[in-house]
Amino acid sequence: MKQLAIQYLALDVHQATVVATHRDERGAIQMRATVPTEASAIVRLVKSAGPRVHVAFEEGTQAQWLHDLLVPHAERVVVCNVRGREKSGNKNDRIDADDLSEALRNGSLKPVFHGVPDVLNLKELVRSYNNLVEDSTRVMLRIKALFRARGVRTPGVSVYRSSQRNEWLAKLDGGARVRAQALLCELDLLVELRPKAKAAMLVEARRQPGWKILRSIPYLGPIRVAEILAIIRTPFRFRTKRNLWPYVGLAVVTHSSADHEFVDGARRRRRKPPLTRGLNRNHNPILKNVFKAAANAAVSRPGPLRDFYEASLARGVKEELAKVTLTRKIVSVTLRLWKKGELWDPKKLNVQAT
Repeated sequence: MKQLAIQYLALDVHQATVVATHRDERGAIQMRATVPTEASAIVRLVKSAGPRVHVAFEEGTQAQWLHDLLVPHAERVVVCNVRGREKSGNKNDRIDADDLSEALRNGSLKPVFHGVPDVLNLKELVRSYNNLVEDSTRVMLRIKALFRARGVRTPGVSVYRSSQRNEWLAKLDGGARVRAQALLCELDLLVELRPKAKAAMLVEARRQPGWKILRSIPYLGPIRVAEILAIIRTPFRFRTKRNLWPYVGLAVVTHSSADHEFVDGARRRRRKPPLTRGLNRNHNPILKNVFKAAANAAVSRPGPLRDFYEASLARGVKEELAKVTLTRKIVSVTLRLWKKGELWDPKKLNVQAT
């Protein structure tokens, strides 16, 4: 029986509409369509492309919902990341869908992981808690900036306390006082919501199979473990530690040119080392902050991780680079133990992590 050809369907997704371009295996456009951003309409569109269809759309607000919706109806679903690509010439929804369908057919799209639906509930709870923390910090900074703009120093956290609130508000007048009262009321509400969001997040995190393993690693507390579980989802999406380091923002970026030369008619590689350009900037910021905080805590307290850090210093490694090395070690150990299902053992700290 002849195997059916693969069809390529690209979706340019918006709040109200989805613009689609359908190409066959030769690259010829078979159909262009615009449908409402509704589950039934999108599923009908995908099914109309045939039994063997590959679907692609860009990462965005609706990406996770659309991915889970289309996985049962398509042979392959690709959520892609097109950030950093230079775009020249005209641009509209139709052109974007055409370009995306051709890139899908050529296999040049960079996929974004959207698997493991069992962790989606934890991901939303972690996002809720992080948003409350960020909003609380933002409001606290606004309150202090309000006083600082009028020459009033606000050391410590007494400006936020209810028992001293009238004393601080008395130093302001007019609209500034009204604004400060509103900000303090907003802060009270956010502080009240944070414990509830944290409790819900930790209850869901404890249900994950990797919870016990990651909690056994020093300086990975419950909140950090919950964030790791929600963001990474599964350790098997990273083949080795060198695949995980760029995602965490710990991969060293190098630049080199004219790497080879001819000597006596024979080609050989130049001995000039590549130039380093710091760590990669395209990464998950929350995950990087989690592991950096764990490394900073490890450096400040006695233990095997601090011994590993001090051993790097003894070899002549600069303090900043030694801390990066320690952070990468914690990431590597986390990936290895999570994959193997083993608990933390300080005796195995120097074992090469895959």
